[in-house]
Amino acid sequence: MFQSQKMEAIGQLTGGLAHDFNNLLTGISGSLDLLKTRLAQGRTDELSRYITSAQGAAKRAASLTHRLLAFARRQTLDPKPTNANDLITGMEEMIRRTIGPTVEMETALAIGLWTTICDPNQLENAILNLCINAKDAMPDGGRLTIETANKWVDDQIAKERDMRPGQYVQVSVSDTGTGMPPDVVARAFDPFFTTKPTGEGTGLGLSMIYGFVRQSNGQVRIYTEVEKGTTVALYLPRHWLSGKTGEDENIMADDPMPRGLGGTVLVVDDEPLIRMLISEVLEDSGYRIIEAADGASGLKALRSGEKIDLLVTDVGLPGGMNGRQLADAARELHTGLKILFITGYAENAAVGNGHLAPGMHVLTKPFAMEKLAAKVTDMLKID
Repeated sequence: MFQSQKMEAIGQLTGGLAHDFNNLLTGISGSLDLLKTRLAQGRTDELSRYITSAQGAAKRAASLTHRLLAFARRQTLDPKPTNANDLITGMEEMIRRTIGPTVEMETALAIGLWTTICDPNQLENAILNLCINAKDAMPDGGRLTIETANKWVDDQIAKERDMRPGQYVQVSVSDTGTGMPPDVVARAFDPFFTTKPTGEGTGLGLSMIYGFVRQSNGQVRIYTEVEKGTTVALYLPRHWLSGKTGEDENIMADDPMPRGLGGTVLVVDDEPLIRMLISEVLEDSGYRIIEAADGASGLKALRSGEKIDLLVTDVGLPGGMNGRQLADAARELHTGLKILFITGYAENAAVGNGHLAPGMHVLTKPFAMEKLAAKVTDMLKID
C-alpha cells in the first residue's frame, strides 16, 4: 500500500513537473524566436516585450526548481541564527497588502522568544505561503493569526511527531476558514496536490514548506476542523547562541548593477556559458577576472602567486575535486580568502550542510547577474 502511494506521488510529481516546465520552456523559446524574427525584420520597438517575457518565464522556472528541491529536502540552505519575531514584524506590512482588506490580521509574538537556526529567506517564504493559503481558505473574509512560542518536546511527543526531543521555536499561522477534511490533510504535503481550481496553484507550496522545515531538523503539524479553520505550526530547533538575524544579504534582482571595488576574482565553473556570463558581468563591475574550468585549473591559478581577492566556484566540478574541496585547498594557500559557492543542484552536503566557515557564502543558480555582482561587491566590502 505504501509503495503504491509512493509511486502515485512520484507519478504525480513527474507529470506535473513536465507539464509546468513544458509551458515555461515554450514561453522562453517562443519569446526568443520572435526576438530573432523581429531583429531580422529590423522591428526593434517591440524587443523589450519579448525579453521581459523570456525573463519572467525563466524566473518562474527557477522558482519551480527551488520548490522541488525543497520538497526533496535537497535545496541549498543558508542557515543563520534567526529571530522569528523580528522576521515576522518585518513582514507585517507585506502580508497585510497580500491578504487584502477583507481578512483581519493579528500577531501574537512570544516575549523572550528563543533564537532558531534556519535559512531566514526560506522561513519568510514559508510564512508568506501559509498566509496566502489562509487567505484562500477565507473567501468571505475572516481572521488570520501569526503566533510564536517556545516549545519543549519530550521523548513521547517527539516519537509521536517524528521529531527529535528538545527545545523548539514554534511559528504558526491560523485562519478561521473552511478547514480541511482528513483525506485532504493526509495528502496536504504531497507534491502538486492542490484543492484550488486548475491554473490557480502549483500544489508545491506546502510540500516546499515541509521539505524546508524537515531539512532544518524541524517538523510541521496541521491542526484543522472543517468550517472552523486551520493552524499550520512549524517547529524549528532552538539555536543556543543568542542573537538576532544578521543583516539581510539578499539584493533584489531589479536593483541597479552595483559598481565593484576593484580586485581580482577567480571564477571556476565547468560550464563555458555560465563562466563567460559571470566573467563579463564582474568585469563590467570593475573586477579583474581569472577563469578556470575545473578544480585542478583553479588550484593552479591559486598557486601562481597572483593576488586573488575572491574565489567564485561552482560546487559540482569535474575531475575529482569539487568546489568545496577546492575552497578548502584555497584557504590553505590563502588564509581567509573570501569564497562564494554557486550551485544549481542538490549539493548542500558538499558545501558543509550549511556549516560554512566565516567568509564563505552560497548563491543558488539560477540567479540574476545583478544579484551576483551585488553579492561579490558586498563580500569584498568586509575586511
